[in-house]
Amino acid sequence: MIKFPNAKINLGLNIVNRRPDGYHDIETVFYPIALNDIVEIVEAKGNESSLSTSGRPVNCPIEKNLVMKAYRSLEKEFNLPPVDIYLHKNIPDGAGLGGGSSDAASVLLILNEMFALNLSNEELASRAARLGADCAFFIYNTPMMATGIGDILSPIEVPLNGKSLLLVKPNVSVPTAEAYSRVTPKPSEIELSTILSKPLSEWKNFLKNDFEPSVFATHSELSILKEKIYDMGAEYSSMSGSGSSIFGIFESANMAENAKSAFTGIDAYVINL
Repeated sequence: MIKFPNAKINLGLNIVNRRPDGYHDIETVFYPIALNDIVEIVEAKGNESSLSTSGRPVNCPIEKNLVMKAYRSLEKEFNLPPVDIYLHKNIPDGAGLGGGSSDAASVLLILNEMFALNLSNEELASRAARLGADCAFFIYNTPMMATGIGDILSPIEVPLNGKSLLLVKPNVSVPTAEAYSRVTPKPSEIELSTILSKPLSEWKNFLKNDFEPSVFATHSELSILKEKIYDMGAEYSSMSGSGSSIFGIFESANMAENAKSAFTGIDAYVINL
């Protein structure tokens, strides 16, 4: 059985509080985009489960990969038989795009269908949240307001249909723990839902990613990329998650394609919203 797990971007990201357990409470909107990996699961040829990867390099031991962790979680709970998992990576790692979380959620969805576990989306999301803060979002895979550590989700309408996204991933990696260590949490001044209800042209005045100031201070090339995307005509531009990808939202695909031509030597994608 095959699924095509997709990436996400963050529309706004407020770090509002540091929790006693060391995690942070956030406010953000997860928005799915059509940049996809491929996950296939079949019954195992042998007596042990396996994970084979292709595409972009996966620098992670097999048993620590979220894909295998997702399988192991249901294997233990439902006594599943061994499987062979094939993962083809297109989504860049270390980019704030949630590729690993999306892959893990797809594994849960496939196993639920493949072995008729009859788990509801809510039950799958509960299990996904144990794997990673944003894994639960990919079970639903529609625009969601996320609070808590990113695991408390509520649907939200974001009027971006017909717009085009330019996504740029430079050759920079920003460790998530490092990004959080440099942020001073503070309550947000304006609710994200209020900002996102404004015209897209006004977002740049209100919609912020709290990681940007500290990340840009140590990786100035990311700030330059963001400004360049604005210079190419984007209505809104931001870093996704804790980085290092930068995206711009354009009025049309032609504008996004023209902007993409300005970025050579790094990964750049045009995606219709």
